[in-house]
Amino acid sequence: MKYKKCLIEFLLIVLISTSFYAQKKLVKNKICFAMYTVHEQTLKLTAQFYPVTGYDPFRATLQIKKEGKWQSVQESDIQYPGYTAHFRVEDWDDTKEKEYRVVYKNQFFYDGIVRKNPKEKDEIVMAAFSCWSIYKKHGGQGPADDVINNFKTLQPDVLFFAGDQSYDHSDHYGYWLKFGEVFGDIIRNTPTIVIPDDHDVGQGNLWGDGGRKSATRDGNLGGYYMPVNYVKEVERAQTSHLPDPYDPTPIQQGIGVYYTDYKWGGMSFAILEDRKFKSGPKRVLGQKRFNDTRDMDVPEATLLGQRQLDFLEDWTTDWEGAEMKAVLSQTIFANVTTHSPTLDQKQKYSVDSNGWPQAGRNKALSVIRKSFSCMIAGDQHLGSVLHHGVEDWNNAGYSFAVPAASNFWMRWFKPDAPGKNHVKGMPDYTGEYLDAFHNKMTVLAIANPTHKDNTLKENLLNGRASGYGIIRFNKATRQTTYECWARNVDMFAPNAKPYNGWPVTFNQTDNYLIKDGYELPTLKIDKSNQVVTVKNQFTKEVVSSLRIQGKEYQPNVMYAGVYAVEVGEGVNKQIFYELSAEKKNKKTLKIK
Repeated sequence: MKYKKCLIEFLLIVLISTSFYAQKKLVKNKICFAMYTVHEQTLKLTAQFYPVTGYDPFRATLQIKKEGKWQSVQESDIQYPGYTAHFRVEDWDDTKEKEYRVVYKNQFFYDGIVRKNPKEKDEIVMAAFSCWSIYKKHGGQGPADDVINNFKTLQPDVLFFAGDQSYDHSDHYGYWLKFGEVFGDIIRNTPTIVIPDDHDVGQGNLWGDGGRKSATRDGNLGGYYMPVNYVKEVERAQTSHLPDPYDPTPIQQGIGVYYTDYKWGGMSFAILEDRKFKSGPKRVLGQKRFNDTRDMDVPEATLLGQRQLDFLEDWTTDWEGAEMKAVLSQTIFANVTTHSPTLDQKQKYSVDSNGWPQAGRNKALSVIRKSFSCMIAGDQHLGSVLHHGVEDWNNAGYSFAVPAASNFWMRWFKPDAPGKNHVKGMPDYTGEYLDAFHNKMTVLAIANPTHKDNTLKENLLNGRASGYGIIRFNKATRQTTYECWARNVDMFAPNAKPYNGWPVTFNQTDNYLIKDGYELPTLKIDKSNQVVTVKNQFTKEVVSSLRIQGKEYQPNVMYAGVYAVEVGEGVNKQIFYELSAEKKNKKTLKIK
């Protein structure tokens, strides 16, 4: 009996132990996903955790594999609310690829690869997304195997999520975890830029108005509706891994900022917050009805705000480690949509677009074009490529609004009449137009839904013109190519094609085309690829700045006058004064 009792006790112990081990094996990893950037030899990484429960510690460790062994490089507290751990490693050697892992309790691990800086590559590839719908039947919440499988082959150099990663207006954390579960396998190994938009911070629309408190969730009076801690949690989770903000001074209510620049692969990206400082339309326009939208361009209305305009001015002449530039924002600087949410419903205008306020839009484009920068954004649900204009058509940058990754709220561009200067062979809707706010835009490509409304019960992903963008920056040719791809398409299949109208390719200098301007002397420089900055000699205002290709360059300006030209960078910079702009300038200036 004693023997049997001991045997039973032993078997119970084995059973309990086995059961406990099996439960531990089934325990979900406590770390959901991680995002990082490396900028000017600084690694910033955010690890997103599932809820910390019980007596579990609020601390995590970052480890790097060196000579085949994992070495701890930093510990970080897990922040609450939001359960994020933030790591920052200075003096990072970005010439080498390194394996990393986030460790929790020496029991849970999340690993990935910090890529080496691909600055030696001729072509830098960006993948861009926007609007990951809450509605599963429209392709939201995942899985997104069609996207992940394409990217395993494509191997993009950088990812950009332009906003609305979460559509739940009260539980950002829950849906942010779902976002990470879907995209984590590409994010873990790829530098990632993320900016939150209106739905991320719990609003149908967002005109941040400098951070004021909004009494209503529609935000029409401007400001933020959700509690400040909610907004901070969202921005902490989505943007803490970005390079340090240009000016970290908080806005009203103590809400932070994240607008900054990011240098990677010989590219320089300006990351904007075009919602945060934009005026609430109802606050500055009141209840007045406008027969002409030009009357809506009131002096009180702002778009980017002076702080971000100052940032863009400084960024214009900062070419260290950069050959080409691009501006990343939540939405584009035009009102493209003509019909929404059904094809039968015509839309008069949308103050949610960056076509309003017009003066703010023109100020932004006038600065952006100085560095010959193109633009990439989301939000519109409508994939589009535009060539913007300020004083004239096509004298500002090209923009690409990537389509919604899963498109619940549909939009169309169906103009009443063909655009001017339509190019033969191009789609009928292309050409030069005035948008709803009388802004100049040249439409080059549109991905309209084929469905007319929400009544169709099948094929809700593809017929709604959902998809994503691929942007190829070719530093050797100084050309940029925009590609717009539909969901559930194998990009690498023999007959695979992007949406009709794509790809669209343009030259770097096309982002500031001057049709009937004036020429400065031709610069002949004894060293290749120098930075050339043109300034108004009397006001010192920057007119343009470019890292030229080769040794010869003739700057163009819009107006006659006298200009100063700076050649080079840092202590080697030379300044040349009294350079006259002429219609046909045959003078040359040799520079050593």
